[in-house]
Amino acid sequence: MPNLVHVTYKQTGKSKSTNALGMREMQEKAYEGRSAQYLLLKAPPASGKSRALMFIALDKLKNQGIKKVIVAVPEKSIGASFGATELKEYGFFADWNPNPKYNLCTPGEEKSKVTAFLNFLESDEQILVCTHATLRFAFDGLGVKKLDDTLVAIDEFHHVSAEGDNILGQVLKSIMKNSTAHIVAMTGSYFRGDNVPVLMPEDEAKFTKVTYSYYQQLNGYEYLKSLGIGYHFYTGRYFKKNPETGISALAEIIDENQKTIIHIPSVNSAESSKEKYEEVNHIIDVLGELEFQDEKTGVLHIKSHKTGKILKVADLVNDNPRSRDKISAYLREVKSVDDIDIIIALGMAKEGFDWPYCQHALTIGYRGSLTEIIQIIGRATRDSNNKIHAQFTNLIAQPDAQDDDVKLSVNNMLKAITASLLMEQVLAPNFKFKLKKDEEDEDEEDDNTIKIRGFKLPTSQRAKDIIETDLNDLKAKLLQDPQMLKAMPGNVEPEVINTVLIPKIIREIYPDLSDDDVEAVRQHVVVDSVIKNSTIEEQGDMKFIRMAGSFVNIDNIHIDLIDRINPFQKAFEILSKSVTTQVLKLIDEHIQSTKIEMTEEEAVIQWSKAKEWKQRTGDFPNINSFDQKEKRMAEAILFLKELQRKRSLNEQ
Repeated sequence: MPNLVHVTYKQTGKSKSTNALGMREMQEKAYEGRSAQYLLLKAPPASGKSRALMFIALDKLKNQGIKKVIVAVPEKSIGASFGATELKEYGFFADWNPNPKYNLCTPGEEKSKVTAFLNFLESDEQILVCTHATLRFAFDGLGVKKLDDTLVAIDEFHHVSAEGDNILGQVLKSIMKNSTAHIVAMTGSYFRGDNVPVLMPEDEAKFTKVTYSYYQQLNGYEYLKSLGIGYHFYTGRYFKKNPETGISALAEIIDENQKTIIHIPSVNSAESSKEKYEEVNHIIDVLGELEFQDEKTGVLHIKSHKTGKILKVADLVNDNPRSRDKISAYLREVKSVDDIDIIIALGMAKEGFDWPYCQHALTIGYRGSLTEIIQIIGRATRDSNNKIHAQFTNLIAQPDAQDDDVKLSVNNMLKAITASLLMEQVLAPNFKFKLKKDEEDEDEEDDNTIKIRGFKLPTSQRAKDIIETDLNDLKAKLLQDPQMLKAMPGNVEPEVINTVLIPKIIREIYPDLSDDDVEAVRQHVVVDSVIKNSTIEEQGDMKFIRMAGSFVNIDNIHIDLIDRINPFQKAFEILSKSVTTQVLKLIDEHIQSTKIEMTEEEAVIQWSKAKEWKQRTGDFPNINSFDQKEKRMAEAILFLKELQRKRSLNEQ
């Protein structure tokens, strides 16, 4: 299946070059915000967030009265990113030298780590690295004032949630309310898959935000030139041979010449066989025959069915501590493109996992969370001299006509595809939009600045911050909102989506915004989405933009024109191109069934008429018929199907 998203970049090398202090472009941008008490850094994987923190933390220790630095990471393996690092030789005033004694991302029981954490606060040491879990547990026995004059850095900040039972969120709120601590929060995506906000608006407003886009990162690489995002559908089990083709979906899609990370389905998902070790065995069988496992490193040596060459495979699904530690240690020391070929993982090798040679991130099963998709794609988007193209492929199950849970399958598929479409927005350059006034002189503008007649600008700093730093996260929330998913497949006019549905959802997400600022944010979301999904062409001194199939002079764009275009229209086009007729029919039937107003008594009567119709014409009634009687019979059939499905679910 062709890629849904394919983006090419200029290979400027800018995001990798360093300044006089040894800072890359993103790190320099983050360092400019170093004096903020609360700093939120949003930057993609591989942009150098861990080193950016080192620069900021060392400045706070020397120049801002901070006495200690605590770095909290979601899992132990990420702690290695904050190990001793030489910075002085590249121009900075100090090196990052944490005492290994206070690297708590090592094997051992949590109780001893909490003791070490508390001891650290009483010691003369300045830097501690621990997991989110250790921070949470240590906080239980800690007077929060002990964190005065301390910098608390939280990596992968989207693990925090404003929801009451999120302990990390409670810890953060208490630190902000009851201490003088500074906070640096770092994440690749400030968005949670469960639609719960990371911070409440009043807390989020206290953060100074530094945003470095995916586009800036990838456009500034030296080697990587393009990124593709695609979907591939399978029936049955992904590792079993298709009776028609004689080959499994996995075998069709995997290229052993590409350095690949395979993420198998979550054991709680419908795609999982519930036997994770067996799934790994099946994948190995698809690849070839196991020759031997290296006792020292844990690397599996597999002889390829296709070419006979030996593939080096790492199994990170095996959660035996000794086996896991052995292969993890080997992967941390990978120095050559030939050291490993394929990694098979479940929950690992997502956040913070560094394998620069990876070319293909192959994910099996639905991923509704944009954050998780971004993290996984980030495994393949490190710049490396062995690749000019990076690929993310999601291998997902087609909804089955016999499956009682069609609704869940369809919604998951829509979420997965719309999330990939959002990635295209994330990967594109950012535009700036201004109000075009009739009387103004034409002045020189940046190529990425577009003036729009009737355009509303934000009035509050809160709205300006949302537009400046949160637009893509807001689109993620819009695209995954159940109200939007119902409206998506062409059931609602674009003007209604743009002027009624989108502002309604924005108010739910940002209840603190005024009506004027809701409208300003709405217009920026719609305009940004429409422009990024349009084609801009130059003819002489004039620029034209193709919107909804026609070219418009860019100087004549009015907000009323844009509001007549569905900002997420591309999602429908992708669905129509990428999904089989059978699946489209299932999706359409389910969506139609949610709109039918009918009693069970009427449905039964209409069903009798539908059977007579079938005997007379040879076909069941068509729901798209212009004959209202035929259409009503067809609606009754869908109504009864949905009723039967709901009853069977209730009986389970």
